[in-house]
Amino acid sequence: MTPDAASALAADLHAADYTTSGLARLWGPAADAAIRSGDPAPARRALRGSAASVAALARLLFLGDDIDRAELDAALPSLGAAGAVSLGLVRVDGSVARACLVVRPIVLSGRNGWIASDPDELAGVVPLPADHVLGVGGAGRTLVSLLPVAGRGRALDLGCGCGILAVELRTRGYDVVATDISPRALEITALNAALNGLDGIETRLGSLYDPVDDERFSLIVSNPPFVITPRTDSVARYEYRDGGLTGDALMAAVVGGLSAHLKPDGQARLLGNWEGSADRVRDWAPGLGLWAIERERLEAAAYARLWIRDGGTTPHTAEYGVSMDAWLDDFAARGVESIGMGWLVATAADRTLDRVERIVTPLPGSALGAHLQDALTMHAHLAAFDDAALAASVLRTAPDVTEARHHIPGMEDPAVIELRQGGGFGRVIEVDPALAALVGACDGDLPVGVLIDAIAELLEVDAAVLRADLLPRVRELLFTGFLSLP
Repeated sequence: MTPDAASALAADLHAADYTTSGLARLWGPAADAAIRSGDPAPARRALRGSAASVAALARLLFLGDDIDRAELDAALPSLGAAGAVSLGLVRVDGSVARACLVVRPIVLSGRNGWIASDPDELAGVVPLPADHVLGVGGAGRTLVSLLPVAGRGRALDLGCGCGILAVELRTRGYDVVATDISPRALEITALNAALNGLDGIETRLGSLYDPVDDERFSLIVSNPPFVITPRTDSVARYEYRDGGLTGDALMAAVVGGLSAHLKPDGQARLLGNWEGSADRVRDWAPGLGLWAIERERLEAAAYARLWIRDGGTTPHTAEYGVSMDAWLDDFAARGVESIGMGWLVATAADRTLDRVERIVTPLPGSALGAHLQDALTMHAHLAAFDDAALAASVLRTAPDVTEARHHIPGMEDPAVIELRQGGGFGRVIEVDPALAALVGACDGDLPVGVLIDAIAELLEVDAAVLRADLLPRVRELLFTGFLSLP
């Protein structure tokens, strides 16, 4: 792979409008929605008969279909079919060009880009090979949404796969070290860096933290191979999802290595699975502040079903039954009844952070990185804030917060009062009249303590008792973004 060839490919893709918006216009909104749900048939139908260069590229590089070599030469006038072969994108058999990689458009920090990976189910490859290098899937997009909006210093992408996180981090200002146990994954990561015109991404081969020895980083991110997989030959194994260890030991090793590799002000953003309660994750990260967010919990059989089918094995087959038995035997041996799936945020700067929560509601937006950073900053601020200082503070209600009151017919007072968050994690919390009144009065004018005293007088309750009740909840509302400091 040469930088010049990658640059030529990028120029050709840009000239053909091989972008997310260009493809959406090409095959239409219905086909675009079908693609997002994993169904390529409407897109293939829409591309039939089109002589446009972007259509040829979409058939070959997005859907993995064969095209004529002459079509490829025309669609890539700078690179040509020979250049595409040299990059490992295609092989040419006579007059037919066949995809060795898929290259799909993506938007990187507001600009068009492209990510190469191995052909997948969308391109008709079922089952996937064990050394498959995954493209940008749902988990990858989720972790991208959790990244800081901008940063500087060195970042580590642990288990980089196709390099989507490394590429995103570089566009946001970090110098990146990307590691993986797969030489092919590192080759594809290097290609994606060059394809998007990025230097500053160094690839290293090795397992877990071995390639970085005693180095420290401002940010560590990882979408590791966290799928809990039986250690038996009767179950298919995939490098991109199975770390080769028993139970959630791989996840424990990733989290456990953070403290040795984070700078004093460093952070980590991870995806992961864990057996049982997320509380066990606390034991993996001594010396760090940790925030575990469980997005889903599956019973053992449901978890096994998810990943058996993800590997292309369908029910009502002998292979499916053998795999299911192996998975359930493995969980039973350790007394595991359920598995949590979610996100982990760690910080070396604020060891007082110790938070485990379950957030299963749909998220209102995809850019959560800024919300996470605001919460971490607020937590560190509040750790040095006693109740007297908090009572003396002037607060504002966040502009995305709304209130809903639910009344039983015929009753004057509401049965339920809810505060709803339009951004962030889209939290909905039930509050009592006193807290609702306080949030409604936080307009940046009067200190919290003065407002509580006024509410206590209005409700005819003891002001000191009300302060003791409300101030801890005000701290929570500040952390979660319902309230803010001016």
